[in-house]
Amino acid sequence: MAFGDQPAYLRVADDLRKKIAAGELPPHARLPSQARIREEYGVSDTVALEARKVLMAEGLVEGRSGSGTYVRPQLVPRLLSRAGYHGSGPSSPFRQEQADDRVIGTWDAVSEQEEAGPETAERLGIEPGGRVMRTRYLFRSGGEPVMLSTSWEPLAITGRTPVMLPEEGPLAGRGVVSRMAALDLVVDNVTEEVAARPGLAEEVLALGGVPGHAVLVVSRTYCAGGRPVETADVVVLAERYRVAYHLPVK
Repeated sequence: MAFGDQPAYLRVADDLRKKIAAGELPPHARLPSQARIREEYGVSDTVALEARKVLMAEGLVEGRSGSGTYVRPQLVPRLLSRAGYHGSGPSSPFRQEQADDRVIGTWDAVSEQEEAGPETAERLGIEPGGRVMRTRYLFRSGGEPVMLSTSWEPLAITGRTPVMLPEEGPLAGRGVVSRMAALDLVVDNVTEEVAARPGLAEEVLALGGVPGHAVLVVSRTYCAGGRPVETADVVVLAERYRVAYHLPVK
């Protein structure tokens, strides 16, 4: 489709987007009103409204109740540094999820037993309905939320052991590698897949984003001797992060 053939609302949105990028509409500036857009571009109220919706969906502007629509500050994307798995030293869950040693983080975690759904069961190589320990993490850096992680571990491996609860017991707050080593399981392989999807409302709100924004999901599985011992989904806001991998050359 040629540019001239684009729907009117996309042409208006594109022009406003260019003005935002050029600084003609700087951060915190009020977007032209619906009436102003209608007059300036010679379009209908419906077209003006749809153009604003496009910019809101892209995260360029935000609506403020009773005030109008304003340009959002655009953040410089941070690196989410990945470097496979860590040795059996005092590796924390935050270090496990963010390999950049310059980043100091804290986390909250809640663990609950549940039955594995079909996808989780497939990733762990167990039967659907098998018992797992699910742990949900909220990671912070400098006091700000940066990532979510949900991990699942088969209770057939960790059940009735001192490491059944990742955040309790003698190895509380240590990474998967250290905890599995306590069970004489040597983690020797990790796989990760990265995908983007629309963020769930509870995810983006927990991360300080705007509902409707996309997220990056890093789906990771740790294995010991070919047997999956943990799988997890790490979620970050796509507009705030780029995923960087640091892999050794063998």
